[in-house]
Amino acid sequence: MNDITDSRSRLLIGLGLAALMAATRGQFFAPLAHHLPDASLAVFFLGGVYLRQLGGFVALFVLATVLDLTAIGWGGVSGYCLTAAYWMLVPAYGAVWGAGRWYAGRHRATAATLPLLAGALLVGGIASEMISSGGFYLLSGRFADLSLTELLGRFATYMPATLVQLAAYVGLIALAHLSLVGIRSRSGAERVRRNDR
Repeated sequence: MNDITDSRSRLLIGLGLAALMAATRGQFFAPLAHHLPDASLAVFFLGGVYLRQLGGFVALFVLATVLDLTAIGWGGVSGYCLTAAYWMLVPAYGAVWGAGRWYAGRHRATAATLPLLAGALLVGGIASEMISSGGFYLLSGRFADLSLTELLGRFATYMPATLVQLAAYVGLIALAHLSLVGIRSRSGAERVRRNDR
């Protein structure tokens, strides 16, 4: 992941991440993908890994907001979650973005960094879920009687699926990354062999 340095590659990755979010978050735009789980957390984690700069975060957050507002305004999706607590998504997505940036600085092309990746996904995913779900529970005005027991019950309900979705999407992208790096390495080695002849 440290080998993605040129702006063209980052732009292509950014567009790919935006497309993934649109396909899984904005079912209004991609109705065939309406059975896919939301990839937004993975998109922000991978944005932290590959894009790193604040402009990428802002662009992805604006896209997420536009997708949500479009789905509510024209797609017939309920606006139940659109409250003052919506802005808690900024630090929630920031948590996984930061975890991705942290991992990117430690990534090496060896299996030895897999525990670091797993740890970054776990910490980022838990922090993000706590901020987003906790923020919605506390700030949305949708719950009359707030209790710690109910809040912990919500974490227990939503946290496992959040972590599984995050790990599954990042795992699939990591496999695609490894495949592309392998193809690039093989084609580079083939070019060297041809030049040596």
